[in-house]
Amino acid sequence: MQNDIEAATKLLSDRKWRLNNLYYITNKKGEKLIFKRNWAQTQLYDELHYCNIVLKARQLGITTFITLLFLDTALFNSNVSCGIIADTEENAKYIFRKIKFAYDCLPEPIKAIRIANIDSAKELTFSNNSIIRVGTSLRSATFQYLLISEFGKIASDDIKRANEILTGSLNTIATGSYCFIESTARGREGAFYNLCVEAKKMRDGGKSLNPLDYKFHFMPWHKHPEYRLAESVNIPEDLIKYFKELQEVHAINITPPQMAWYAAKHKTQGDDMLREYPSTATEAFQANVEGHYYSKHMTKARVERRIGNVPYDEALPVFVAMDLGFNDAMALWFWQQHGAEIRLIDYYENSGEALQHYIKLIKSKPYLIERTFVPHDASSHELGSGLTRVQSARNLGLEFTVLPRLGLNEGIDATRGILSRCWWDEVKCEKGIRALENYRKEWNDSLGCWRDHPRHDHFSNGADAFRYLAMSLKKARTQEEDLKDYREAMNAYYGNEHQPLYGSGPQGGYF
Repeated sequence: MQNDIEAATKLLSDRKWRLNNLYYITNKKGEKLIFKRNWAQTQLYDELHYCNIVLKARQLGITTFITLLFLDTALFNSNVSCGIIADTEENAKYIFRKIKFAYDCLPEPIKAIRIANIDSAKELTFSNNSIIRVGTSLRSATFQYLLISEFGKIASDDIKRANEILTGSLNTIATGSYCFIESTARGREGAFYNLCVEAKKMRDGGKSLNPLDYKFHFMPWHKHPEYRLAESVNIPEDLIKYFKELQEVHAINITPPQMAWYAAKHKTQGDDMLREYPSTATEAFQANVEGHYYSKHMTKARVERRIGNVPYDEALPVFVAMDLGFNDAMALWFWQQHGAEIRLIDYYENSGEALQHYIKLIKSKPYLIERTFVPHDASSHELGSGLTRVQSARNLGLEFTVLPRLGLNEGIDATRGILSRCWWDEVKCEKGIRALENYRKEWNDSLGCWRDHPRHDHFSNGADAFRYLAMSLKKARTQEEDLKDYREAMNAYYGNEHQPLYGSGPQGGYF
């Protein structure tokens, strides 16, 4: 008897044993079974740091593991506070139910020692003065353990709430406490993306971490043993190319059963596979994002390697599309055309500067600038000077080409129509590319749906300037080309009854 007690005490003192033998969960089939750590959960546990950011594929059980880790910590340590922030109220309730289920299924002797008091549907307090609280925002309390679940979705859908979590909830944990931020990716912008980028840079650079630095953890789909199909599946040509690139560029070998599973899943998920089941950390942030106008097109551009090194061609003229934005915010795209290709070679944006600043910038570029396109309202008179911006620019030595007025939706459609022809310089156009990738619709909180107009934010100006670029393509011609067309038109008009006036004889007419 004494030996049994000693053996049980020894096992219960081992957290690894407890996490693999003590807690019950329900699986995808609704079956009750003992929780056993899979490869992703084991990897996270073995590589644990104080602050952890986890970029993951779907259905790897990361949230489940961290919540059970919190439950175990609260049960076997006194005076510990654990907080869990979910992306929605429904998911907060679901997470709490999983914790409560695991506690209810514990052996009775353990529950007798650690009596749980349920103060609400979101809080579990134990007799050792430890607590687990679940909600969508945890600002007021102080936690030694904190989990922020699906932070990528929160940061993408609700910037204000994401900032509240960063400034509020994250500040409730002290140095030496444990924090987990986990999510699938949601676009190349926002707090989760920024945290991942910085943490990945530190990891790739081999830098040592202090307790407040975030450690980057990536959990790809191809490491999960369940993501395989024994059945034969037709693999499309584009996926064969994708798997080949994974092997040649990233040294990731995908087996035939894995290919079959991925191809079968791809039929329903499409390009969302990059986000939901990423192979690399980089591609996770390339996927389409709901409510974004150009996300699908920009994802395709990255897949087709049309975002990279696009040098300036001295043999081709350069055109500029300029947004005269709200509150003096302005954005400029510099591009060249070669056949059907539209080559974006440069981008600039700023705010709080006078028109003179931007004209000086355009003139300072080492490009042969042919024309600068501006929206129709550049012809409106300003209250201060009484001049139009066209006139002000002319006085500063730059001639604007004013575009006709076009409805917003028509302009967005025009932009979508040319994106497949575009090539971007990834370095010089970085901010502009991010503007296109993150240009999105306004979210209606009360109705829970997207509005039919764009959200005005710091991405709007770059996207607006690109819309003017799309509108200007028919006018993006050199003066020589215009002159040639004018001559031909005049000759065609007068040629039947008169001697051709243009291009006939050594003088070439008036021109």
